[in-house]
Amino acid sequence: MRADTHNSRKDGADAATLALMALAWTVGDERRADRLLALTGLDADALRAGIGDPGVLGAVLGFLADHEPDLIACAQAVETTPEALIAAKEELSR
Repeated sequence: MRADTHNSRKDGADAATLALMALAWTVGDERRADRLLALTGLDADALRAGIGDPGVLGAVLGFLADHEPDLIACAQAVETTPEALIAAKEELSR
């Protein structure tokens, strides 16, 4: 599931691509998806509508950043590092 775009990020993925990969990983587990919606205040429709919104994507990465076990598991699943996910969150949250 690794993103191979060309830019300066060490793992080759841009912030939005990493966030989308993290979102797919997050919603792949029903309990985690429910927790994402509950903690971010988003509902499924808002999440779908905001798929291209840097603020929504940053919120997804913020959700993962707030729970280190999920952050680490997601990073492993999408073949990146927790640090890259955090950097993507910061970039999207500007």
